Amino acid sequence: MNAAITATGQREFHSGAEEQGLSLDFLHDYLLGNYRDLYAATLALDVNDHNAVLIARNLLVTAGEADLEQRRAEGRLIARRLALLPPPRVYGLFLALRRARVNNRRTRAIMREWLAARPDLAFDAVKYRGAVKSAVRHAHLSPDGELGPFLFAPHRQAAYTTPILETWRRAHYEQAALYELPYTVAEGFAAKHRVARATFLERIAPRLTRLERLRLQESAHALKVDAVRADLTTMPLTRLASYVLALSVEDRVRRRAELTAALRAAARRAAGGEAGSWGATVAVLDDSFSAYGSGQKRRRPLAVALACHFLLEALSAEYTPLWLSGRTDALLVNPYGATPLGERILDGLERGPGRLVIVSDGWDNSPPGLAGEVLRIWRTRLDPDHACAVVHLNPVYDAADFDVRRLAPTVPTAGIRDAENLVALVELARFAEGRTGIGELRAHLARRVERFLREDA
Repeated sequence: MNAAITATGQREFHSGAEEQGLSLDFLHDYLLGNYRDLYAATLALDVNDHNAVLIARNLLVTAGEADLEQRRAEGRLIARRLALLPPPRVYGLFLALRRARVNNRRTRAIMREWLAARPDLAFDAVKYRGAVKSAVRHAHLSPDGELGPFLFAPHRQAAYTTPILETWRRAHYEQAALYELPYTVAEGFAAKHRVARATFLERIAPRLTRLERLRLQESAHALKVDAVRADLTTMPLTRLASYVLALSVEDRVRRRAELTAALRAAARRAAGGEAGSWGATVAVLDDSFSAYGSGQKRRRPLAVALACHFLLEALSAEYTPLWLSGRTDALLVNPYGATPLGERILDGLERGPGRLVIVSDGWDNSPPGLAGEVLRIWRTRLDPDHACAVVHLNPVYDAADFDVRRLAPTVPTAGIRDAENLVALVELARFAEGRTGIGELRAHLARRVERFLREDA
């Protein structure tokens, strides 16, 4: 579960992409072969999209190894998870299944039902034409109306009655038409017609999605295009934290009020009914150099720590953040320096909190091993009754250990990708502490699966 939440097969600070991919593939194969029901049940957890696709693909590829009851349960879980995934991920899964020549009746049914549930398949056909064409062909479907001709012979039609298909046809020779298309499609036509970038962004702005606005806002600002402005108060918390960290320090200082208000608004939404329900909480937050992540996951660990900071502030009646660097201005954090986790944990425990949350990749190196010793002695000698709840949340998958790196056996550790899942992960972390057994874990997963499938009803 920790791996399925944190790992994406991409390069991390301490390991390369190949090592990450090999480790993750082995772990999926091992769990699939030995604990198939638990493996399928992880689709009901807050796993990342990369692993959700891997789990679905592996279950469908090995359908012959499951009995009838397992196949039915897996089919429901896969269908529900696909409904929550971004369309490009699902189309990528369908393409992988076609390459693997997986074309059994259950697979075709899942593909057919997912395509039938799409709110506007013609829109998908324009935006992901090759992927839709591949899925339709693999599932042996016959699209209704003009969709079939558009997918397989798009230029034979003199005109389409479906508005978006006709707009796509006109955009080949009419510049005005491209501004009625989705941004990713219109961008290609703009290049074809040699439209100036500033002009294109100005006119396509009304068609941009929320996240497209966030991605394009800074480049549009450099071109003096004010129409592309994102409403930061509506952005997801961790995504917003990544955006803030991508800004220069000067921009963060200049926009301090705006950025802080947006982060706190996102944190309040993520906290929901839990806001203010936690007691005195201390957070140890890792902003050491390894929090930079990698070129593929730039500043991702630090973004998770920053998002957790604002969420814990919203959850707690009394909150104290302790950044490893000693910085007290969260908005200006940068990945820099060593990782003195042990010292910061001591500082946190001295305050006598009811809960200590550590957000770090676990590479304690200043000095090495101090954090583990502090936590061991605290738990075994100073607080054996668990008056202070300690949990370690780790945003980085450790390929060598097939898990996230832990600080001490006496402290529960859970992988985290998005701060929005913090509350659920703190609950899940108790299974990593060793004080609960497989029976309780199965019962917990059964409840999560039931709730997950009920939400689809």
